Amino acid sequence: MKKIGEIKEEFAAASEGQWADLCAGYAEDQRSGVQKIVSQYQKKLENLEKEKLRMEQMMQYEHEYEHLGYLCGIDEVGRGPLAGPVVACAVILPKDYDILYLNDSKKLTAHKREELYDVIMEKAVAVGIGMASPQRIDEINILQATYEAMWEAISKLKVTPQLLLNDAVTIPQVTIPQVPIIKGDAKSASIAAASIVAKVTRDRMMVEYDKTLPGYGFASNKGYGSSEHIEALKKYGPSPIHRASFITHFV
Repeated sequence: MKKIGEIKEEFAAASEGQWADLCAGYAEDQRSGVQKIVSQYQKKLENLEKEKLRMEQMMQYEHEYEHLGYLCGIDEVGRGPLAGPVVACAVILPKDYDILYLNDSKKLTAHKREELYDVIMEKAVAVGIGMASPQRIDEINILQATYEAMWEAISKLKVTPQLLLNDAVTIPQVTIPQVPIIKGDAKSASIAAASIVAKVTRDRMMVEYDKTLPGYGFASNKGYGSSEHIEALKKYGPSPIHRASFITHFV
C-alpha cells in the first residue's frame, strides 16, 4: 500500500485530465489522509467544470460569428492614468483554442495575467500591439490617441481578420466590420485576451519607467492617480512621461 505522502505526490504530478481517474482509483482507500486528498481534487474538478462552462459563455460572440472567418478581439488599457502611454491590443484566437481563465484583466491577479499572457502569445493566431505616447495624448486628446493605438494594433496583425470584436467602442476609419460589445472584456474570450496582453504590456513598461524615473511609484501605481503619486507630482513636478493635459489640477 502506498504511503499517503506518495499518493499526494502522485496527484500533484498528475495533469488535470488524470484527476478523475486518480480520485476513482483511491475512492475505496479509507485512510482519512487519502480521503482528504481525494476530496481536494474532486473540488478542483468541480471548479474546473465550472470554469469550462464560464469559458463556453465567454465564447458566445465567437460562436455567433465564427462562420465569417478570423475574429479579432480589441481592447485598450491606460486611458485614465496621469502618466505613461495608452496601449491597445488586437488578438485573433484559434477556433479550437483551449485557454481557460480568460477574463477582464482587472478581475485577474498580476500573477494570473502574466501566466495567461504567455499562453495567449504562444497559442494566438496573431497578436498586434499599438500605443500612443503621453505627448500624443496631449496633442490630440485621449479618445483620438486610443483610436490611433487601436489602428496600429490592427495594422500589426500578420493575419487580416474578417470581423473585429471591440470593447464598447466603434473604431472610426476601419473598413473591417465591427461589433462593439459593452463590457466586452468580461463577455468575449477574444476581447479578454486582448485586455490581458494590453495590461501586461503596459504594466511592464511602467515598471521599467520606475527604474529611470524613481520617486513617482510607477512600478506600483502604473501611472494612475494614487495619493502617493499625486504627492510625488506636487513635490517633484511632472516627469517626461506625464500627460500635461491630465495633471493641471495638481501642478
